[in-house]
Parts: sequence; structure tokens; C-alpha cells
Amino acid sequence: MKRRESMALLGCAAAAWPLAARAQQAGKLPTIGFLVAGTPSSHGQWVAALVRRLHELGWIEGRTVTIEYRWAEGRTERFDEIAAEFVRRKVDVIVTSATAAIVAAKQATSVIPIVFAAAGDPVETGLVASLARPGGNVTGLSIQQTDVAAKRLELLREVVPGLRRLAILGNVDGPAVLLDMREVQTTARPLGLEVVTSEIRRGEDIAPAFETLKGRADALYVCIDPLAHSHRIRINTLALAARLPTMHGSREPVEAAGLMSYGPNHPDLWRRAADYVDKILRGAKPGDLPVEQPRKFDLVINLTTAKALGLEIPPTLLATADEVVE
Repeated sequence: MKRRESMALLGCAAAAWPLAARAQQAGKLPTIGFLVAGTPSSHGQWVAALVRRLHELGWIEGRTVTIEYRWAEGRTERFDEIAAEFVRRKVDVIVTSATAAIVAAKQATSVIPIVFAAAGDPVETGLVASLARPGGNVTGLSIQQTDVAAKRLELLREVVPGLRRLAILGNVDGPAVLLDMREVQTTARPLGLEVVTSEIRRGEDIAPAFETLKGRADALYVCIDPLAHSHRIRINTLALAARLPTMHGSREPVEAAGLMSYGPNHPDLWRRAADYVDKILRGAKPGDLPVEQPRKFDLVINLTTAKALGLEIPPTLLATADEVVE
């Protein structure tokens, strides 16, 4: 590590020292409870981005802060269990993402601060009173999930000639997913698209869902959600077998053979979530910290998948892509 970087990290650690010292004098370090909605494979890179930023801010795991990780593996029933455990352990702040997990944490405690790294639509789903003044014990970053539905459909229509029948795959246990599905249906109607929805609630529902879609769709819109994200390889494998081009909400499914994605840069969101944790551990109230929105949206295209499906990506679209997977 360069001397300048070392000095910067030492400076951050020194800035965190007063709170860390008080915590140590009280017998324990401040504790962050990490309710990770997915798996180490699906969410590990995002979690790492947040932890790196905490380190930059002086919160060094095992030295100035304790982090308890719990992986829900996309299973909605685990959210309540983990949230209850963190309340029993009296953690200082709970960090999570995905509306269903945030709801579980909010229902478990009205006292412990909750920071969400990504929420579909926190106002519409009742997580916060408003983006500017969240109130209560919850704040974080919104991905404004429904705001980009029209853009995703526009991109799909550019890539899939003659798109007439659209399938939507979504975990209906997710409140934000229901909003997303509704928005896609509303947007598709004036475009003359026939829409068929396929509902899932657990990993075991995915294969049967594709069976019901056989011959009924020209493309598949996958609603971003911990369950779908954790099972992105299976979803894309089945979609390729059914020759269905897929649209996703983040880049990771495109790395796993999905056709394309358009959505916020999640590592950046999670990194910014660390700033909320830092402020709260230093005494800020979550209800006073405005909910922020994405700064950057990424278009990612998988050319290998496009070739396998016999699709030609328009050169103008390739030129605007933030990343092309080959």
C-alpha cells in the first residue's frame, strides 16, 4: 500500500476512534448486523463494496467495529428470523436490501437504525414517509425500480424484432416486485404487447414457471429480486433452452448468460450505503438522513448470448452500452 493511502486510512481510523473508544470502554465494539437477502455468490461483491468503504471511513472489522453476516439465500422466510436475531443481539445498526427484507427488519424493531443499500420504491411500499424526510428508523438508497420499466421495454424492442408477446418472471412475495410487474404491464399495453406473468416464491418454482411459458412469449422480463438474483444461472439456462431473450435489472445475471440488463450500478449503491452507516454510528438519526437515488444506470449486453439466440444487436445500441460481455 502506498504511503499516502496508508496515511489516509490511519486518518479515517483516527476519526472513528472517539466512538470506537467509547464502545470498547463499554465492553464491546459497535455492531453492524448484515441481513444479506441473497447468497455470498449473488451478493458477495456488493457486500464487499460496502465493507471496503467502511474501512475507508475508519470502521475496520474486528478493530473498530464488529460485523455479523447473515445470508438469507433469497428465502423470504429467513428475513424475519434474522431480523429477530439482530434485535435480540442488540446490534447498533441493521444493514440490508430488498423490500421484503427491509420490511422484516422494520417490523422487528422501531428503535435500531436500519440502512437499506437498495430498495425498489421505498415510498410506494411504505418503508419511508418521503425520500427527503424518511422519518422513523429507516433510510438508505432507492433504485426507483418502476421508473426504468419503460426504458427496459424500449431496449428489448430494439433487440428483439417483432416483439409481440412478453413474459414477466417475478417473486410475488416481494412488494417492490409486484409494483414492477404492474408497471411493466401498464407500459406494455399501449405498445401493443401481450403480457403473460409467471409467479415464483421459491427456487423450486422456477422450472415449472418456464414450463408454463413454452410457446407463449418472445422475450422474458426478469424482475430484480434476491430470489431471482440468487438463481440467475438457472433462470438464464432455462431461458436459453426456451430461446427466450432476457432483460434483467443488474449486470450480474448478464455475466451468467442473460441477454441484457439496464439498471443502477449496485456496487456503487452499496458503497454509498456505508456512508449512512458511518453517520449513524457517529450519532445521526436515520429519519433525518434523506433517501438517495442512483447516480448511474448501466446497460450491459451479452454478445455470446445474443449470437446463441440468433439476435443481432444494433450497432447504435452497442455503442451506448456501458459493458459488453463476450
